Amino acid sequence: MVSYKELGLVNTREMFAKAMKGGYAIPAYNFNNMEQLQAIIQAVVETNSPVILQVSSGARKYANQTLLRYMAQGAVEYAKELGQPNPQICLHLDHGDTFELCKSCIELGFSSVMIDGSALPYDENVALTRKVVDYAHQFDVTVEGELGVLAGIEDDVQAETHTYTDPAQVEDFVKKTGVDSLAISIGTSHGAYKFTPAQCTRNEEGVLVPPPLRFDILEEVQRRIPGFPIVLHGSSSVPQDKVKIINANGGALKDSIGIPEEQLRKASKTNVCKVNIDSDGRLAMTAAIREVFVNKPAEFDPRKYLGPARDSLKELYKHKICDVLGSNDKL
Repeated sequence: MVSYKELGLVNTREMFAKAMKGGYAIPAYNFNNMEQLQAIIQAVVETNSPVILQVSSGARKYANQTLLRYMAQGAVEYAKELGQPNPQICLHLDHGDTFELCKSCIELGFSSVMIDGSALPYDENVALTRKVVDYAHQFDVTVEGELGVLAGIEDDVQAETHTYTDPAQVEDFVKKTGVDSLAISIGTSHGAYKFTPAQCTRNEEGVLVPPPLRFDILEEVQRRIPGFPIVLHGSSSVPQDKVKIINANGGALKDSIGIPEEQLRKASKTNVCKVNIDSDGRLAMTAAIREVFVNKPAEFDPRKYLGPARDSLKELYKHKICDVLGSNDKL
């Protein structure tokens, strides 16, 4: 058994309490490799922001959970080296789907886990989430549950249609499970292909506008569980400049529109205190790599294309922190 506290990590309890009081959200960034982690830590140090490092089931398979845990420990020391004496870094399991997976991560030093039973019948979701909470809280590890289903694809998480969160269930779910935070479905979706042009409308300037988030659901959820931490998954905005760079340099991405950043900023001023962003980072890295491959076709040193990808990702994450989530200067 490895305690996350020995690794210099923190859980989400204090993070979320401060975020709700301050009207901002904590960035939750997924990572699979060193360059992504470097970009995340550089971004949060330069903006003086707390951060949640997310490990998906796909990342565990790709990079190995033991390596990822030691990378997170290294991230704490790296942040200190860069000038952040008391970094607030959480290592979180994203979309855990079994008790065994959550237990394994807790025992390997994760400070927070998500148990996603949202696709199960309600009573089964409650029972599974309660089981994880009972185990995690023995070690002061925080737990995120989920009600409602997001459409889209993210690693091993796939769903064709949305099921919006039923506000009538949230109070009962939180009470019976004892979770520390709750992911809800109000119109965000996983992956880079969120809304097709056919699903959008055009404003007066002719710009495509996706369906708005269901703030009415969010408001009702907050009314029923006031002061409780809410999480938004699938919150990438699919920056069109990155999509254009990718396609201009040999890519073949389909037309898609993401979640407008102004809507995420609005949500971050409520009890939404954790916002998951993954696909935008993938797009930023891929755009930078494709540019190098096209402009310098003789290049074969991975540092010469992964370095620019890391730098592009850092700038994207700094933008999200300062201009969307508002978590800068909150340590």
